[in-house]
Amino acid sequence: MTTSSPFVLLSLNEAYTLSRDILAQHGMNDRHADAVARSVVAGQRDECHSHGMYRLLVCVKGLKSGRVSGDAVPEIFDVSPAITRVDAHAGFSQVAFEAASGHLVRKAKEVGIAALAINNCFHFSALWQEVEALAEQGVAAMAMTPSHSCVAPAGGKRPLFGTNPFAFGWPRPGDFPFVFDFATSMVARGEIELAARKQEQIPLGWAIDDEGQPTTDPANGLRGAMLTFGSYKGSALSAMIELLAGPLIGDLMSFESLALDDGASITPHHGELILAFSPERLGSDRGDAGSNFERAEMLFDAIVDQGARLPSQRRFAARARTTREGVTLDRSLYDDILAL
Repeated sequence: MTTSSPFVLLSLNEAYTLSRDILAQHGMNDRHADAVARSVVAGQRDECHSHGMYRLLVCVKGLKSGRVSGDAVPEIFDVSPAITRVDAHAGFSQVAFEAASGHLVRKAKEVGIAALAINNCFHFSALWQEVEALAEQGVAAMAMTPSHSCVAPAGGKRPLFGTNPFAFGWPRPGDFPFVFDFATSMVARGEIELAARKQEQIPLGWAIDDEGQPTTDPANGLRGAMLTFGSYKGSALSAMIELLAGPLIGDLMSFESLALDDGASITPHHGELILAFSPERLGSDRGDAGSNFERAEMLFDAIVDQGARLPSQRRFAARARTTREGVTLDRSLYDDILAL
């Protein structure tokens, strides 16, 4: 580990050990500490800083509040041949997903399409981690979740939606699947929080202040409301995610999660919906699976051949680099993490 200011360089092993030890010190059992540490280090490794080791600060705050369980045992319900439900029992979502994802993949390959509803979880991680793990097992996947109300609907001035991320993964030959993951807000809320930590301005169009006026001050944006991407289009998608990952699976929407938080300012408490699709099963009467995957590769080649970038290419490039060289943290963030 090097400690030259203003950054600190950690190997992936050092980053994982530090993260895991901090989580264990604050009451997580081995299973939870391992899963959450791997999640935050994966974000740091792929240079998704808003979902990297910065999230340790929020995790510990939730554990200290007594609301987040560090030793919850997920309870799995076999609802139907295509539906699995898992109650996270107020733990972080990573352990619940790991416990139930095998059921989701098996059912998708048997039926063609399957759903996993994660209920009663605290969720903070990037959804690409989940759809990427599923794509590596040969299924296409979608994932979505609400959060806390911090985003105004198109034409509105007050927070109602969460950042409401949506992710998709498609299996490919080679090292990396086709994956995208984006918030339906202009950016993840963590990006504005990090800008506030660094006392940097944010671009116009990310947020409005508490009077509904555009702002470049991240503190004003955090007090006001974030904006959806694509105006009414992102707003409609955000509303869809509220419904599909909220009432559809019997869990909370973003404004309900925020009300439950009641000023504690910890990780949102709600649910997550994950869908998995078997290309072999769904396309079994329309050509062999190999030829269908080859046609998908033709699409990816056509995108790249005209100079366009596939989603997650930068993230995968960062992964290759940081695996060799280690991850970099701002010294101020590193000091805050050590203070935990």
